[in-house]
Amino acid sequence: MISSNSLIDKKEQRFRSLVSLTIVVIYLLILAGGIVRGTGSGMGCPDWPKCFGRWVPPTEISQLPANYQEIYGAKLKGEVLFNPVKTWIEYTNRLLGVLSGFLVFATLLASLSYLRKDKAIVWGSFAAFLLIGLNGWLGSRVVASELAQYVITLHLLLAILVVFALLFVWVKSRYSHWAIGSEGTSKVRFLLIITLILTLGQIILGAQVRDVLDSVVRRIGYGERDNWISQLDWRFYIHRSFSIVILALHSSVIYQLRTLNKKGQLVKLTNILIGLVVIEIGTGVIMAYLGVPAFAQPIHLVLAILIIGFQFSISLLLTPKFMATGSLNQATRLVKA
Repeated sequence: MISSNSLIDKKEQRFRSLVSLTIVVIYLLILAGGIVRGTGSGMGCPDWPKCFGRWVPPTEISQLPANYQEIYGAKLKGEVLFNPVKTWIEYTNRLLGVLSGFLVFATLLASLSYLRKDKAIVWGSFAAFLLIGLNGWLGSRVVASELAQYVITLHLLLAILVVFALLFVWVKSRYSHWAIGSEGTSKVRFLLIITLILTLGQIILGAQVRDVLDSVVRRIGYGERDNWISQLDWRFYIHRSFSIVILALHSSVIYQLRTLNKKGQLVKLTNILIGLVVIEIGTGVIMAYLGVPAFAQPIHLVLAILIIGFQFSISLLLTPKFMATGSLNQATRLVKA
């Protein structure tokens, strides 16, 4: 006969699996957004929520009205001829957005099982639901504003907040599985938060560099790819140089974390974190010296969001007084079992 505790454990495991899947899809959505930006497909669908007035986008020009250039010409950003590849890149991004919205809603419904045990999980799930709804609306504003830079940056920042809300739920729901003491954590947590804030600033600055790069591409064209970097302004050079500061901060954080948790799971997270930082800098070098290849841009973006996600998760793990409150009932249940 299956005990009630076993059923509860399986239910909680399914919830954590759902949250994990939702986080993965959100990161895929961010990757898709980076591909949209890197390929110049932002106006591949010039209207919203439909695409060229259709729920299923066209695959060839014969499916469009004869005067489609007159209807959508002002919004096509120089794409005089219909480009089905860019259209479907943008539409795939929208489909991932819809899927992520459903998954976040499913997470919210599933979190209600924690209502008595740990309300913070429910509130975190609710925050993720509100944020992704707001970001979906902001996605429509990106199209309506014809790719206004400040709207794109806000769109990215909201996506990061969605990731933070879901990571909070994920860490909170499985905090009892992490053996992390509280001794000596305050100093490294403070340094980690400073690193997180500066990394976020680096991401915002990188978005500004991307905007300048778009202007350069429009001015000199894709045929001059090798000259793009030389046309960038001071923001690129600050962004490039500041990566060394970010690397140094991460090295300091990792050294202190290893001192606190020499053999635990936290060391695995920190090893992954430093690996992500090194690869991130590597993709930046590739873009700077190899003519900004299109494949490197979305990877560079997703790595940055992965890094800040790891920073946020580790900072939560280093806050036991707050994170452990919801685990007390679970620990009591395990003792009784």
